[in-house]
Amino acid sequence: MVPVYHSGELAIQARAGRRDMADRVGKSIRSTIPLAAQEFLRSQPMAILGSIDPAGRLWASMLTGAPGFMQPVDGSTVRIDTSPALGDPLRENLTVGGQVGMLVIDLATRRRMRLNGMAETQSDGLIRVHARQVYANCPKYIQMREWVNRNTKPSTARTVRREPSLTERQQRWIGEADTFFIASGHPDGGLDASHRGGNPGFVRVLNPRLIVWPDYAGNMMFQTLGNIAADPHAGLLFIDFENGSTLQLTGRARLIWDTDRMAEFPGSQRIIEFDIDEVVEVTATIPLRWRFIEFSPFNPGG
Repeated sequence: MVPVYHSGELAIQARAGRRDMADRVGKSIRSTIPLAAQEFLRSQPMAILGSIDPAGRLWASMLTGAPGFMQPVDGSTVRIDTSPALGDPLRENLTVGGQVGMLVIDLATRRRMRLNGMAETQSDGLIRVHARQVYANCPKYIQMREWVNRNTKPSTARTVRREPSLTERQQRWIGEADTFFIASGHPDGGLDASHRGGNPGFVRVLNPRLIVWPDYAGNMMFQTLGNIAADPHAGLLFIDFENGSTLQLTGRARLIWDTDRMAEFPGSQRIIEFDIDEVVEVTATIPLRWRFIEFSPFNPGG
């Protein structure tokens, strides 16, 4: 039987004093996709994928399509009828297949599920993800947004910019963000993609190659933190919900338990510092747009 948690997750659960809670919540993790989850997949226009590049760096990416572009073909496999955007590292990463972490999230209802496993790109260009872990997450810290239109034609304004550090404009983008996504991984546990949210300003830029954010109380399984404890490589994805641009960072994360540092972030249980190795910005790449409705009532200071 495959263990529910790997050594990194167990270590963080123990340090946080949440082993009993993690054991109870962990019973919800499955290796197959329940029927309700299959219907949820079919109804959604986007997914976040975590992947690893040939150099061993992690990236978080977004895939989009008309609802139905994700189709469960059986109880453990999902077919994805789309291709990664030009300029997104996911495009190259999927050519060799391998592990992926997948998050499907509906910002309007605050529902989300994770499906982690192995991916392969078929000769027809379709992506198949074979599930290893499937489970739902709570609605905490998700800002409610409703997608309002879907452009069917690729934007002619799309540009790709790769840099070793953040520009001043990108620093402002991150400093004003209320949402981002993180990809992390473990040698035995595989890759994972997760959501992070808070009020604008919850992510702080310390310098062009270093950012920091608080870790709020969550589902007590500590998949992301457990991965970071074992392997610091991680990838971040910030989305401009109004114009469809993306900002992807790859680098290394550090988990900090210092109470003085935590006091700078009300409501934090820990903080994470992230050293940036590379930045990829792709403008006007997502054909979706979102209308902001409200902040999560769980946001500290909200």
